[in-house]
Amino acid sequence: MARKGIFANITSADNAQPERKTIPGYATRGASRSMINSLSELAEKAALVDQALSGEAVVDLDPASIDASFVSDRMEDDPEAFGALVEAIRERGQDTPVLVRPHPRAEGRYQIVFGHRRVRAAALLERPVRAVIKPVSDVDHVIAQGQENSARENLSFIERAAFAQRLSDLGHERRTIQQALSVDAPMLTRMLSVTSRIPAAVIEAIGTAKTVGRDRWTELAQLVEHPGNRAVALAAIGKEGFGALASDARFECLVREVRQASKPARRSPAPGTWAAEDQAVAAEFKGAGKSYSIALKSKDAVKFGRYISANLERLYEEFKTTNRQGD
Repeated sequence: MARKGIFANITSADNAQPERKTIPGYATRGASRSMINSLSELAEKAALVDQALSGEAVVDLDPASIDASFVSDRMEDDPEAFGALVEAIRERGQDTPVLVRPHPRAEGRYQIVFGHRRVRAAALLERPVRAVIKPVSDVDHVIAQGQENSARENLSFIERAAFAQRLSDLGHERRTIQQALSVDAPMLTRMLSVTSRIPAAVIEAIGTAKTVGRDRWTELAQLVEHPGNRAVALAAIGKEGFGALASDARFECLVREVRQASKPARRSPAPGTWAAEDQAVAAEFKGAGKSYSIALKSKDAVKFGRYISANLERLYEEFKTTNRQGD
């Protein structure tokens, strides 16, 4: 696959991004706009990545001499997809070289800029890795890594947000993170708002959650930030069987747990009173000597009172049956 120009793009003076084009006939609002922009961004990133390595010398490296990037851009790998990659390389060889840089802190070693899975596959097959060696700065490293990874796979919202958080924790400027993920400033703020409120251990335990979008993760973040719910979430991921669920199911399970914990405990009614769980009917009881009165209140009081009146004969028979059984 020919690749050239990605580093010229990310190191240019203004770091301009290609203009997004809308598709005639679609309303550029809400979900339609997001879909159009996402497709446009993926096409742009793919074009940039495909040009990155054209004309560069390709060498064979021992996988054992190559270390992972200093920042992870994936939460977990798809075993089926990785297995297919291994078989493809076994049958046809490695079509596309990986990009590595001389390791900044270990002489004679290299660090992956992009191509982690291809390096893993080569190590598994016990064969050299076809690679381009190119000195790049940390900033160019993360931009190239982020753009290449996004162009190759439709990452979930939380994978991209977690990558953004890791870059932020490493001290990278927001502009650099925006370029790496091809997002604007408001979207980056939303991503970091989610990852800053949900504990990293919870995000890692849930995993990629491919079908869960930004709005659902924002909802979970709002739930978890409530007092006490953080501890509930951390306890939930440690429960037996949680890890055996699929990633999307782990997300739904956690949301249920936290929502349940957020419900206020139902107060015991005061002596001589009763209230329905939905609060549609309440009752007060008074007994003196041979008389006993029930006063119904709330919105369904009249309907419930009529129902009782219409069923007094049946209720009295049930009462007598219960009393006889208790004798």
